[in-house]
Amino acid sequence: MLALVAALAAGHLVAAFISVNASPYLAVGNGAIDLTPVWLKEFAVRSFGTHDKLVLLSGMAAVLVVAAAVAGLVSRHSPWPGTLVIGVFGLVGLFAVYERPDLDAIALLAPWASLVVGVVVFPAVYRASGIRKDASRRSILVGVLAGSALAAVGGQLLGSAKNAAASRAAVGRLVPARTAPAIPADADFANLGTPPFLTPNTGFYRVDTALTVPQVRTEDWSLRVHGMVGRERRYRYADIRNRPLVERTITMTCVSNEVGGPYVSTANFVGVDLADLLEEAGVQPGAEQLFSSSVDGWTSGTPVSAALDRGRGAMLALGMNGEPLPLEHGFPARLVIPGLYGYVSATKWVTDLEVTTWQAKRAYWLRRGWGEQAPIKTGSRIDTPKGFANVPAGKVRAAGIAWAQHTGIGKVEVRVDNGPWQEATLSRQVTVDTWRMWWCELIVPPGSHQISCRATDLSGYTQTGDRAGTVPDGATGWHTVTFTAK
Repeated sequence: MLALVAALAAGHLVAAFISVNASPYLAVGNGAIDLTPVWLKEFAVRSFGTHDKLVLLSGMAAVLVVAAAVAGLVSRHSPWPGTLVIGVFGLVGLFAVYERPDLDAIALLAPWASLVVGVVVFPAVYRASGIRKDASRRSILVGVLAGSALAAVGGQLLGSAKNAAASRAAVGRLVPARTAPAIPADADFANLGTPPFLTPNTGFYRVDTALTVPQVRTEDWSLRVHGMVGRERRYRYADIRNRPLVERTITMTCVSNEVGGPYVSTANFVGVDLADLLEEAGVQPGAEQLFSSSVDGWTSGTPVSAALDRGRGAMLALGMNGEPLPLEHGFPARLVIPGLYGYVSATKWVTDLEVTTWQAKRAYWLRRGWGEQAPIKTGSRIDTPKGFANVPAGKVRAAGIAWAQHTGIGKVEVRVDNGPWQEATLSRQVTVDTWRMWWCELIVPPGSHQISCRATDLSGYTQTGDRAGTVPDGATGWHTVTFTAK
């Protein structure tokens, strides 16, 4: 285990000079995410939410510790079994770093450092265990542990020095030339149990594949627009920041959102029209897909028609709720395209836009069986009463949210058990790209009951009660809450 710690610490230290993702431990974790089957990924998001990556890293640590302990036990009479295990770990780290799309060849130095340190330290520690003098043996083991700790802490401090927080703070306030319509007082029913209309940045949902939040400074960032265009363009942060900025209020939804799930949020985004950037490049006839890449190598495919549709209002966003984008939400820049699930519309830390066809490029989730176009499905959720709550019998207030981005919500209905549907009171509509809150009062006798809700959008479509999972293009079904009236 000491040899394992020394190897990982060495790789982490070297990675600090190159890229945090070059750390073999993180590279293997990222590789595990990429290889995770869709059903297991959905289970992790559903079960652990934003803690899914911590669970993965903790699980990896547990497996490594057990493997190291077993390797030590089988090495009682010879150092070769343990050395072989350390070597295999090192080769796995090398392969994981090699496969990362966001890393150059120099990044292989980090797993090489892990491999070399591991195969050197294990035999040394093995020989030290045979020294008869306790003081000498202890000094060698403590020296290895102290050196490993210094390497790990040094790597962490050096990596933290590249933190983009100072760059974000230097951006200052982003003042839009065109502001979003003011949010009316009756846009939510927060006093009746709904969320606030605007989701605070700290509460905005986050679902992505990044094990560590990418640290991108504005002075290092650029956006390349290329592919099926008349002229390739490259923009620096100042190029975007100095344009007239626009502010839009947009509700975003993750395709991993189960019926009644939490992965839907609303914010005021500030940025520029994506259509402006694409038109400056000159999109050529036959283009179908806007293939966007994140700084960490994650990719997304968006219909070009949606990106160019000025009525939709696709954005390259720099700000969120009155401040620069939080680091975990894509600073310095991200895509925000209303009406489409996030996996095709919301690339964070975006650095590359390639105009292409669906056949030429297949994005991260498209390769894993998810849908191509991904329009957000009309949905609704009950926020109060909570599941399995105890409430007084008689008048019971139900409240929640509904969404049909880029179409708008026209009606929400609620029913108790299998009784008749009752129309709920809706909040003021802000835009068709945002959610609407609803509430109603129900008469409920004592006993166990269920409340269900369904929404009808402004096109006249009423969400189906047929249950379907999130794969391949979003969940369907009526959200139902069970509670007890006493």
